[in-house]
Amino acid sequence: MNDYKKIFPNLPERISGLGELAYNLWWSWHPAARMLFKSMDRQGWKDSIHNPVRMLKEIPREILEATAGDEEYLTRYDGVISEFRNKIKPKRCWFTENITEAQCSPIAYFSAEYGLHHSLPFYAGGLGFLAGDHLKECSDLGLPLVAVGFMYPGGYLRQRIRVDGWQEEVAAPLDRDAAPIARALDEKGKQLVVKVPCLDPPIYVGVWKVDVGNIPLYLMDTDIEANDPWNRQISAQLYIGDLEQRLRQEIILGIGGSEVLEALGIKHSVLHLNEGHPAFAILEQIRAQVNKGMNFDEAAGYVRNTSVFTTHTPVPAGHDVFPFHLLDKYLGSYYPLFGLSREHFFQLGAHPRSPEAGFNMTALALRMTGYHNGVSKRHAEVARRMWQPLWPQAKEEDVPIDGITNGVHLPTWVDPKMELLFNKHLGKDWLERHDDPETWKPVDDIPDKELWQVYIWLKIKLIDAIREQARKRWAEERRAASVNVVTSGTLLDPLALTIGFARRFATYKRAYLIFEDMERLKRLLTNRWRPVQIIFAGKAHPSDDEGKRILQHIFKLACDPNLGGRVAFVEDYGEQLAQHMVHGVDVWLNNPVPPMEASGTSGMKASINGIPQLSILDGWWIEGFNGKNGWAFEGSGSDKKDAEAVYDILETEIVPLYYKMDEDGVPHGWVEVMKEAIKGTAPQFSARRMVKEYTMRFYRKSLEAAAQP
Repeated sequence: MNDYKKIFPNLPERISGLGELAYNLWWSWHPAARMLFKSMDRQGWKDSIHNPVRMLKEIPREILEATAGDEEYLTRYDGVISEFRNKIKPKRCWFTENITEAQCSPIAYFSAEYGLHHSLPFYAGGLGFLAGDHLKECSDLGLPLVAVGFMYPGGYLRQRIRVDGWQEEVAAPLDRDAAPIARALDEKGKQLVVKVPCLDPPIYVGVWKVDVGNIPLYLMDTDIEANDPWNRQISAQLYIGDLEQRLRQEIILGIGGSEVLEALGIKHSVLHLNEGHPAFAILEQIRAQVNKGMNFDEAAGYVRNTSVFTTHTPVPAGHDVFPFHLLDKYLGSYYPLFGLSREHFFQLGAHPRSPEAGFNMTALALRMTGYHNGVSKRHAEVARRMWQPLWPQAKEEDVPIDGITNGVHLPTWVDPKMELLFNKHLGKDWLERHDDPETWKPVDDIPDKELWQVYIWLKIKLIDAIREQARKRWAEERRAASVNVVTSGTLLDPLALTIGFARRFATYKRAYLIFEDMERLKRLLTNRWRPVQIIFAGKAHPSDDEGKRILQHIFKLACDPNLGGRVAFVEDYGEQLAQHMVHGVDVWLNNPVPPMEASGTSGMKASINGIPQLSILDGWWIEGFNGKNGWAFEGSGSDKKDAEAVYDILETEIVPLYYKMDEDGVPHGWVEVMKEAIKGTAPQFSARRMVKEYTMRFYRKSLEAAAQP
């Protein structure tokens, strides 16, 4: 447990609860909690990049003392701290009211990445933010869950764009002592260090803890003195390109993560794997049952009935496959512990259509878990087709991969100003019932002008944030003015219809599609009376040169004066910029090659804030589109035809509707679409609906199986 008096020696006793609050990410999805830090010292909050731990360590003592004597502040402080402590240790919650096995041992959730807040850069994109939203909602609903992952001191990557538009990866090591993360301690008060089983020479991990509301997240770090330099680098960065290091990373995630829970004395009843990276955790659960006296088949059956696997990847290349000789090298002494031969062990991870290709982590996870799902209905169909060979006797439609569509954590992604508007018109308890469609019917009664004014404020905030980032980078890094001024968004117009495209720069996501017909696009962008502008953001994987070339191409187009300064590329896309974009653009563009969009949670985040989608019918949008809440096109897979569909919708529907202003300065037809976007997305595509679905469909059955003697 943290000694907050030692960590924050200048913090007055009267407001000492701020130390406890700073180290629990509960503040990150409660605006009133964030305001306790922001209102204390707005510049300090800004300088810390909204990191309360850093802020409290750096803030002058006189400001803290003045705050401790401010009666108005103390009234707010007492209310927030009381709510925080009541929510962290709830007596009753949704889970205890609906699941009779409420006293069970926890559900163990394993993921390679977690997107929780930009002060903890342990994420690359959508998979991580899905995991982060899952933990936050489990906290809100009171699920007994414990999470396991890696503490990557080097993060994923910070992006820097050269003058020629080429992406460079910049190291930005995490200052672990100035972030909301703490060392997990052993009985001697020192950081817990755990030896990963079955590796020779041995590898050790230091254990860190993040409090996510009432959910503990334990993160492993190999950068400790007990390891040699080669092993210290295993957890340095997310998704290491070196295949051997990647295998070692996944062995540590699955097998080492299980050992960490054992060392902490946490006995879990259910295992949930978020993607195939941590699939070795299944084997460790089987080994534990074998050690209790079961044979392999009995142990595998037990683990199968108590394990859940979520696959996110419709792209075959996105599934990790490791050469057998590397499995021999690192796990040669491991599989005999199950009583298995080498061949039998390798069969657990073999794909039936290409068994010689190597050990497939997704095949292992699908074989050895009892509950499997894709992350949308469409993705489940794609996954059943991809993995039907694992069930050769079953028809494709009978392959046991269900669809549980992703959702987003509303308290995290709804802008605070939008939340105040909902408080006013939906009732102050709307967040408690936000997965009920009835909650959202009063959205229709929000005066159009009120909603539009809030939205315009958010749009200006987005453009101001982009300009401020460009100014700071130019001033701090002395970069070429052409890079900053022309491409980074300083020429954006708050009055122009603004399209947002922000996602990973993978080839299949087709960031380039809207540039297919340059003359047609130029007419849209430079129309004097009804201009359009586009904001691009996103990172290419460090080893994806094709993705980097696409990014470079768009960057160079942003420099083209013929496009009138109407295209911007905002570098170093992360959680903070994502918040601004999903709150402040006018249209969210999504045009991947179908059916490659597994879900698409960024579009959900935009829609819950009233930002309509223009999207190909893939992923969640097949379920979400109702004809009134945005725009859709079928998608042929042909760049030319799909680009024409985008242009047609923009020219004939979106642009005319956006610019059709009434005398009061409000585009009432557009606001109607915004309201439909909110009503259709918020309840159906919330993390609350998603976590309840996992609980009632998978966790409950797994808990029942775990309770069997």
